[in-house]
Amino acid sequence: MNDDVRKYIYGTLTVFVVGILAWIGFLYVNACGFTLTCNRGALPVERTPIPTLIPATLPAMQTTTGEVAVPDQCHVAAVDLIGAWVGAGSSETDVFQFTDINGHNCESTFEEVKPLFIEGNLWYSGSLSCVSCHSVDVAVSPAQLDLSSYAGIIAGSRRADAESSGTDILGAGNWESSLLYEFISAIHADAPGHTEEIADLVIFAGKPIPEPNQTATPIP
Repeated sequence: MNDDVRKYIYGTLTVFVVGILAWIGFLYVNACGFTLTCNRGALPVERTPIPTLIPATLPAMQTTTGEVAVPDQCHVAAVDLIGAWVGAGSSETDVFQFTDINGHNCESTFEEVKPLFIEGNLWYSGSLSCVSCHSVDVAVSPAQLDLSSYAGIIAGSRRADAESSGTDILGAGNWESSLLYEFISAIHADAPGHTEEIADLVIFAGKPIPEPNQTATPIP
């Protein structure tokens, strides 16, 4: 009797194990085919097309005089850009000229000067914008000065109200004698935003003025 029970138990276990192995074999063959490498079971590889962009190995451009061609924008000290604008008459729309740090003759307008007054984190890392203190409400603005617009800059400082003009901060066109230059070029420990050296800021602004009869040709 005990032998018969053991036979039934062993037989059941054998059938169960064989069934499991058969099921695993079926799944393997279905997924991989009759092979031991199972390439069909590998995850598909998403391939990108071969890049067709040509590396930037073209020769530098030179002028007919042998000089490297001027870039699209000029490189100029911010204080010099403002000074060139002031020296040219401080117009809101007229083009003014200046010489950048590389000796190129360039031109610009007030639209490239204005960001120097209204953008923060520009004169040095973490710097306030000029208009964060000197804005339209001259009643509370330090020195009663509004640097948020062309009209405000031209109106000057120490203004009685928004409709009046005050002290000329542009030095009547003499930039290095102006109040604005004095505050930009010197450190004022008691004035927020003027506690660090800001006169050394160099920016990209303006466009080079093409030289007469000068064309760019590639290096042979």
